[in-house]
Amino acid sequence: MDERDFELLKTLGKTKNITRAADLLYATQSSLSKRISAIEHELGITLMLRSRHGIHFTPEGEEVLKRTAQAANQLKIMREAIDEKKGYVCGTLNAGVSINYALFRLSGLLANYKKAYPNVNTHIITDQSKKLYLQLMEGTVDVAILRGDYAWTGTKLLLEKEKICAIYSEKYKNRSFHEIPYIGRKTDIEFERESVRWMRENGLQPEQNGIYVDNIITCVGMAEQGLGWTMVPEICLGGFHGCVQPLFFQNGTAFERSTYVLCSEMALLLPQIRAFIDVLKGYDQKEKNNE
Repeated sequence: MDERDFELLKTLGKTKNITRAADLLYATQSSLSKRISAIEHELGITLMLRSRHGIHFTPEGEEVLKRTAQAANQLKIMREAIDEKKGYVCGTLNAGVSINYALFRLSGLLANYKKAYPNVNTHIITDQSKKLYLQLMEGTVDVAILRGDYAWTGTKLLLEKEKICAIYSEKYKNRSFHEIPYIGRKTDIEFERESVRWMRENGLQPEQNGIYVDNIITCVGMAEQGLGWTMVPEICLGGFHGCVQPLFFQNGTAFERSTYVLCSEMALLLPQIRAFIDVLKGYDQKEKNNE
């Protein structure tokens, strides 16, 4: 059955006459009779009884009339809702955001996005960039903000490059890192690899007398309290009080961390995704200007 059948049954319900219904539907009596027989065959029932005085719907036929009228009304409501949504951005935003970006940027970003696009449902997952990258490839999320450079064939935009800095309390000023306990933290493989490279170039083995924590906020707090030194990206240093030293490798290149936004070309066709990326680029530029 389809919408044409809904209209046919509605007209038969009003006229109780096949000839009159055929006239109103600009169809022949023969074609209407064939379609009624097809519907009865599909449902396995008798829809109506015919007489010289018109038609009479069976109890099953009356149930079909009622249900098809409801279905037709739901389709009408659906189309009206779709037409209403054509004038503004709506839908669902499925986004993955790296933990550090979520800690220090996400709340402000989402506030701006929801203010501009209040009709979008937002589903946000925060995790390590590597895990979010895998979810993006699987299609679990439509767009992802990742820290680190990941291979991607779809849309990939660089949001920012930030310095990696050594931080420590003022009490350790002018002291060698060899003399200060190191505060390590849980991080992703890429950052850990680059950190180990920098340490080796500087003859450091902090694991022998260091501290290890599971998150960056605790790490920064411990450094501020004079428990040691650590390496962190600039994104987390907004309220830090102490010494900050940008780091460089032996070849003179800065130790930096890149943040990208990635999404598939298919996802970019969704207006809520395009709007999110636009807000993200504007918000991230504003944050960099404020730093």
